[in-house]
Amino acid sequence: MPSHRLRPFAFLLAFGALLTGGAPAAAQGAADVRFPAQVQQGSLVIGKVPAGARVLYRDRAVRVSDYGTVVIGVGRDEAGPVQLQITRADGTRDTASIAITPRDWPVERINGVPPATVNPPAAIAERIRREQAQVTAARTRDDARVDFGNGFIRPVEGRISGRFGRARSYNGQPGAPHSGMDIAAPTGTPVKAPAAGIVTFAAPDLYLTGGTLLLDHGHGVSSNFLHLSRIDAKVGDRVEQAQVIGAVGATGRATGPHLHWGMNWLDVRIDPQLVLERAP
Repeated sequence: MPSHRLRPFAFLLAFGALLTGGAPAAAQGAADVRFPAQVQQGSLVIGKVPAGARVLYRDRAVRVSDYGTVVIGVGRDEAGPVQLQITRADGTRDTASIAITPRDWPVERINGVPPATVNPPAAIAERIRREQAQVTAARTRDDARVDFGNGFIRPVEGRISGRFGRARSYNGQPGAPHSGMDIAAPTGTPVKAPAAGIVTFAAPDLYLTGGTLLLDHGHGVSSNFLHLSRIDAKVGDRVEQAQVIGAVGATGRATGPHLHWGMNWLDVRIDPQLVLERAP
């Protein structure tokens, strides 16, 4: 099946429920509006509304595919319930409400990190701000492509050395929660695209994240790959699932070779492990 086509709705509804760890909800207001009844924090949520409907999530207009498919991300700290406002083409309205299951977030203590990456001097801090702004801008892309709808695979095999959402301290100093999944693997191990998409950002030497590549899967869903020792794709390239896009490294703020795989829905960080665990 071409990557720009969605599978039938029965598959997508099941896929959305599996991705988010819940069973599909019964019709919420009417049989043509379907979302999972509950999801975990950090989930990617796929649902169904009538084709031509408009959807709002926290006053944000959400893209609706020609088939009525909707995808949103639920953040690490979301308490819920999540509510989506649906307006059909004929003007009738519905509300979909999704309960949120909380998760525990243990603290990971990481020592041996170069001190300048924990408390950078002013000039370096400005470089970090500028580089992160470029990455953030790349995540605003919201194409009609539905590459996310064909499932995800692991970009590299190896031991999971860091999990999404866990609070972190670096050299004993509290830091931001971990934004993705770390997979330990030797330097040079090929990194494969977990799903098809378009490369929206590629840089070999960002201060914190080293070799960095972003891959957009459509509807605001994107993957980021950090600490790469090599990048094999350039901005604008379309890559297919399982295509090699780079190699594992230890560039940027890293204590050893590994791949950091993060996922976003626009500016909302989501857990790649949840996507993988429930993929059909």
